[in-house]
Amino acid sequence: MQTNKLIYPCTCSRKSLTANPSRGIQPDIYPGICRDRQALPDAPHALRIKTDNRIITFQDELQGPVCHNLAEQDGDFIVKRKDRIIAYQFAVVIDDDLQHVNHIVRGFDLLDETPKQIYLQQRLGLDTPSYMHVPVIVDAQGYKLSKQTQAMAVGLTSPQRIIFELLTLLKQNPPIELQEAPVTELLNWAVKNWNADVLRRVQIVSSLLE
Repeated sequence: MQTNKLIYPCTCSRKSLTANPSRGIQPDIYPGICRDRQALPDAPHALRIKTDNRIITFQDELQGPVCHNLAEQDGDFIVKRKDRIIAYQFAVVIDDDLQHVNHIVRGFDLLDETPKQIYLQQRLGLDTPSYMHVPVIVDAQGYKLSKQTQAMAVGLTSPQRIIFELLTLLKQNPPIELQEAPVTELLNWAVKNWNADVLRRVQIVSSLLE
Protein backbone atom coordinates (compact mmCIF):
# COMPACT_ATOMS: atom_id res chain seq x y z
CA MET A 1 0.00 0.00 0.00
CA GLN A 2 2.93 2.32 0.64
CA THR A 3 4.18 1.65 -2.93
CA ASN A 4 0.82 2.91 -4.21
CA LYS A 5 1.15 6.00 -1.99
CA LEU A 6 -1.93 5.06 0.05
CA ILE A 7 -0.04 5.34 3.34
CA TYR A 8 1.36 8.61 4.65
CA PRO A 9 2.90 9.90 7.91
CA CYS A 10 0.74 12.06 10.18
CA THR A 11 2.21 14.24 12.93
CA CYS A 12 -1.16 15.51 14.19
CA SER A 13 -1.97 15.08 17.86
CA ARG A 14 -5.42 14.68 19.38
CA LYS A 15 -5.00 18.09 20.97
CA SER A 16 -4.15 19.81 17.70
CA LEU A 17 -7.04 18.11 15.91
CA THR A 18 -9.50 19.14 18.61
CA ALA A 19 -8.33 22.74 18.31
CA ASN A 20 -8.41 22.74 14.49
CA PRO A 21 -11.35 24.91 13.28
CA SER A 22 -11.48 23.03 9.96
CA ARG A 23 -13.04 20.10 11.80
CA GLY A 24 -16.26 22.06 12.12
CA ILE A 25 -19.20 20.18 13.61
CA GLN A 26 -17.79 16.72 12.83
CA PRO A 27 -14.84 16.30 15.22
CA ASP A 28 -14.38 12.57 14.51
CA ILE A 29 -13.58 13.07 10.81
CA TYR A 30 -9.89 13.51 10.03
CA PRO A 31 -9.56 16.62 7.84
CA GLY A 32 -6.52 15.44 5.87
CA ILE A 33 -4.05 17.93 7.30
CA CYS A 34 -0.98 15.76 6.67
CA ARG A 35 -2.19 14.04 3.52
CA ASP A 36 -0.02 16.09 1.15
CA ARG A 37 2.66 17.23 3.59
CA GLN A 38 6.25 16.05 3.58
CA ALA A 39 6.89 14.92 7.16
CA LEU A 40 10.37 15.14 8.63
CA PRO A 41 11.82 11.62 8.87
CA ASP A 42 12.69 11.96 12.58
CA ALA A 43 9.42 13.60 13.65
CA PRO A 44 7.10 11.37 15.74
CA HIS A 45 4.26 10.32 13.48
CA ALA A 46 1.45 7.86 12.95
CA LEU A 47 0.67 6.25 9.62
CA ARG A 48 -2.69 6.88 7.98
CA ILE A 49 -4.29 5.27 4.95
CA LYS A 50 -5.99 7.40 2.33
CA THR A 51 -9.69 6.80 1.89
CA ASP A 52 -11.82 7.57 -1.12
CA ASN A 53 -15.50 8.10 -1.87
CA ARG A 54 -16.31 4.45 -2.48
CA ILE A 55 -19.36 3.21 -0.58
CA ILE A 56 -18.54 0.25 1.66
CA THR A 57 -21.58 -2.02 1.83
CA PHE A 58 -22.15 -5.30 3.61
CA GLN A 59 -25.05 -7.37 4.85
CA ASP A 60 -24.86 -7.78 8.60
CA GLU A 61 -26.52 -11.05 9.60
CA LEU A 62 -28.41 -9.33 12.41
CA GLN A 63 -28.44 -5.58 11.72
CA GLY A 64 -29.23 -5.89 8.02
CA PRO A 65 -27.67 -3.86 5.16
CA VAL A 66 -24.97 -1.33 6.09
CA CYS A 67 -23.63 1.43 3.81
CA HIS A 68 -20.71 3.63 4.80
CA ASN A 69 -18.67 6.32 3.05
CA LEU A 70 -15.28 6.36 4.79
CA ALA A 71 -14.10 9.63 3.25
CA GLU A 72 -17.19 11.50 4.43
CA GLN A 73 -17.82 9.70 7.72
CA ASP A 74 -14.28 9.02 9.00
CA GLY A 75 -11.59 10.42 6.74
CA ASP A 76 -8.14 8.85 6.49
CA PHE A 77 -7.68 6.56 9.49
CA ILE A 78 -4.62 5.36 11.42
CA VAL A 79 -3.04 1.97 10.68
CA LYS A 80 0.06 2.46 12.85
CA ARG A 81 0.17 4.62 15.94
CA LYS A 82 2.87 7.11 16.96
CA ASP A 83 4.11 4.67 19.59
CA ARG A 84 4.75 2.20 16.72
CA ILE A 85 1.94 -0.13 17.76
CA ILE A 86 -0.14 -1.45 14.87
CA ALA A 87 -3.67 -0.04 15.07
CA TYR A 88 -6.57 -2.36 15.88
CA GLN A 89 -8.16 -2.02 12.44
CA PHE A 90 -5.06 -3.22 10.60
CA ALA A 91 -4.06 -5.86 13.15
CA VAL A 92 -7.44 -7.58 13.23
CA VAL A 93 -7.68 -7.73 9.42
CA ILE A 94 -4.31 -9.45 9.14
CA ASP A 95 -5.00 -11.73 12.11
CA ASP A 96 -8.39 -12.83 10.76
CA ASP A 97 -6.90 -13.60 7.36
CA LEU A 98 -3.98 -15.59 8.79
CA GLN A 99 -6.41 -17.67 10.84
CA HIS A 100 -8.82 -18.12 7.89
CA VAL A 101 -11.68 -16.56 9.86
CA ASN A 102 -14.82 -16.42 7.72
CA HIS A 103 -17.56 -15.59 10.28
CA ILE A 104 -17.25 -12.83 12.89
CA VAL A 105 -19.74 -12.33 15.74
CA ARG A 106 -19.07 -9.36 17.99
CA GLY A 107 -20.69 -6.44 19.79
CA PHE A 108 -22.82 -3.77 18.12
CA ASP A 109 -20.41 -1.13 19.42
CA LEU A 110 -17.94 -2.24 16.71
CA LEU A 111 -20.39 -1.99 13.82
CA ASP A 112 -19.06 1.39 12.66
CA GLU A 113 -15.49 0.03 12.62
CA THR A 114 -16.31 -2.78 10.20
CA PRO A 115 -16.29 -0.63 7.01
CA LYS A 116 -12.69 0.37 7.78
CA GLN A 117 -11.71 -3.27 8.01
CA ILE A 118 -13.53 -4.13 4.79
CA TYR A 119 -11.74 -1.24 3.06
CA LEU A 120 -8.38 -2.64 4.20
CA GLN A 121 -9.41 -6.10 3.00
CA GLN A 122 -10.27 -4.67 -0.40
CA ARG A 123 -6.99 -2.79 -0.66
CA LEU A 124 -4.99 -5.87 0.37
CA GLY A 125 -6.93 -8.27 -1.85
CA LEU A 126 -8.20 -10.30 1.13
CA ASP A 127 -11.51 -12.09 1.51
CA THR A 128 -14.23 -10.38 3.56
CA PRO A 129 -15.80 -12.51 6.30
CA SER A 130 -19.50 -12.56 7.16
CA TYR A 131 -20.36 -10.26 10.07
CA MET A 132 -22.95 -10.31 12.84
CA HIS A 133 -23.08 -7.52 15.41
CA VAL A 134 -25.07 -8.30 18.53
CA PRO A 135 -26.37 -5.89 21.21
CA VAL A 136 -24.12 -5.09 24.15
CA ILE A 137 -25.14 -4.65 27.75
CA VAL A 138 -24.50 -1.18 29.15
CA ASP A 139 -24.83 0.43 32.56
CA ALA A 140 -27.19 3.25 33.52
CA GLN A 141 -24.73 5.82 32.07
CA GLY A 142 -24.59 4.03 28.73
CA TYR A 143 -21.10 2.54 29.15
CA LYS A 144 -20.52 -1.03 27.98
CA LEU A 145 -19.99 -3.53 30.78
CA SER A 146 -16.36 -4.55 30.42
CA LYS A 147 -13.06 -4.76 32.28
CA GLN A 148 -12.01 -1.58 30.51
CA THR A 149 -14.79 0.36 32.26
CA GLN A 150 -14.08 -1.49 35.53
CA ALA A 151 -17.48 -3.15 35.58
CA MET A 152 -18.13 -5.53 38.44
CA ALA A 153 -18.14 -9.23 37.66
CA VAL A 154 -21.52 -10.92 37.45
CA GLY A 155 -22.16 -13.15 40.45
CA LEU A 156 -22.41 -16.86 39.69
CA THR A 157 -24.20 -18.00 42.84
CA SER A 158 -27.55 -18.10 40.99
CA PRO A 159 -26.74 -18.85 37.32
CA GLN A 160 -30.37 -19.62 36.48
CA ARG A 161 -31.41 -16.12 37.63
CA ILE A 162 -28.64 -14.52 35.54
CA ILE A 163 -29.62 -16.44 32.41
CA PHE A 164 -33.31 -15.64 32.91
CA GLU A 165 -32.51 -11.95 33.28
CA LEU A 166 -30.23 -12.00 30.23
CA LEU A 167 -33.00 -13.54 28.14
CA THR A 168 -35.32 -10.80 29.40
CA LEU A 169 -32.78 -8.07 28.56
CA LEU A 170 -32.40 -9.59 25.11
CA LYS A 171 -36.18 -9.19 24.60
CA GLN A 172 -36.73 -12.95 24.33
CA ASN A 173 -39.60 -12.82 26.86
CA PRO A 174 -39.01 -16.07 28.74
CA PRO A 175 -42.17 -17.28 30.58
CA ILE A 176 -42.24 -16.38 34.26
CA GLU A 177 -42.52 -20.03 35.27
CA LEU A 178 -38.96 -20.55 34.01
CA GLN A 179 -37.54 -18.01 36.46
CA GLU A 180 -36.27 -20.71 38.82
CA ALA A 181 -35.84 -23.44 36.21
CA PRO A 182 -32.52 -25.29 35.92
CA VAL A 183 -29.92 -23.79 33.59
CA THR A 184 -30.25 -26.64 31.08
CA GLU A 185 -34.01 -26.11 30.80
CA LEU A 186 -33.54 -22.35 30.31
CA LEU A 187 -30.96 -22.87 27.57
CA ASN A 188 -33.11 -25.46 25.81
CA TRP A 189 -36.04 -23.02 25.85
CA ALA A 190 -33.81 -20.22 24.52
CA VAL A 191 -32.51 -22.31 21.62
CA LYS A 192 -36.01 -23.39 20.65
CA ASN A 193 -37.64 -19.96 20.93
CA TRP A 194 -34.80 -17.62 19.92
CA ASN A 195 -36.04 -14.51 18.08
CA ALA A 196 -33.21 -12.61 16.40
CA ASP A 197 -35.49 -9.95 14.86
CA VAL A 198 -36.03 -8.17 18.19
CA LEU A 199 -32.28 -7.75 18.69
CA ARG A 200 -31.73 -5.27 15.87
CA ARG A 201 -30.20 -2.07 17.26
CA VAL A 202 -31.37 -2.82 20.79
CA GLN A 203 -29.57 -1.01 23.57
CA ILE A 204 -29.62 -3.19 26.66
CA VAL A 205 -29.37 -1.51 30.05
CA SER A 206 -28.24 -4.01 32.63
CA SER A 207 -29.75 -4.56 36.04
CA LEU A 208 -27.56 -7.59 36.69
CA LEU A 209 -25.36 -5.71 39.11
CA GLU A 210 -28.11 -3.99 41.07
